[in-house]
Amino acid sequence: MKPPRFEYVAPTSLEEALALRAEHGHDGAVLAGGQSLMPLLNLRMAHPAVVIDLGRVPGLAGIREWDGGIAIGAMTRQREAERSDLVGARTPLLAQALRLVGHSAIRNRGTVGGSLAHADGAAELPAVALALGAELVARSARGERTIAADDFFLGFLTTALEPDELLVEVRFPRPRPHAAIHEFARRHGDFAIVAAAVAVDLDGDVIREPRIVIGGVDEVPLRVEAAERVLDGAAPGGEAFAEAGRAAADAVEPSSDVHGSAEYRKELTDVLVRRALAEAIHTDRRGGDGA
Repeated sequence: MKPPRFEYVAPTSLEEALALRAEHGHDGAVLAGGQSLMPLLNLRMAHPAVVIDLGRVPGLAGIREWDGGIAIGAMTRQREAERSDLVGARTPLLAQALRLVGHSAIRNRGTVGGSLAHADGAAELPAVALALGAELVARSARGERTIAADDFFLGFLTTALEPDELLVEVRFPRPRPHAAIHEFARRHGDFAIVAAAVAVDLDGDVIREPRIVIGGVDEVPLRVEAAERVLDGAAPGGEAFAEAGRAAADAVEPSSDVHGSAEYRKELTDVLVRRALAEAIHTDRRGGDGA
């Protein structure tokens, strides 16, 4: 397979990269880790006139404390985030999800921001960003803005980023140790047929502020508010988890494909939500880190 012809540019500063984004707009594609863009190019599913390689732009990678949570530069390699003690302590759900992304060779090259900006509805990181209420920082020559994860994923491989913007950082506002992700894939490293990412708080023996996100059932990861309403104020346990699983399955409207029927994906949604909730509550109560 060969990609279509394109011009390749490798800016060496953020200002230069933003100028190139402003110049080329929709005709430009951004190369971060290349684990998503290169297959699209080789399959000729993408036809950019210009590919802008961010690999030489300083200051776009790194993990730091931020407002009680953490901030991760968009060009941070997934493997670095996976191995980070700070990520494990502050966002254990992210650490858990990263181990499900592809294989180690892919995570060595793939970036956190690249996966989020690619916005595949079956990918783990978009689901986790939504479950944790992340904020995504976009920058252009016009300035900087922050986009809530709830507003970031718009459709199939489509985000709220404007044609002249770059995703530069993702912020996870506070620790959510009561969290877990479960997915079902044909093989480890494959995209999930269905994934369920959950995050809850506990107020004594009562669930508060639950967030339940399902991946693999639509063009974008779906936050299932019907299931969240079932859990909010409920005592954690099998009965509440079963009701939440049923509510999530009723709320999603997946399509059938070669990997599974719509009915099969609904059943998986039910099962995976229950399992993720049980793990999140059990892990927290025994003092684990959720990873």
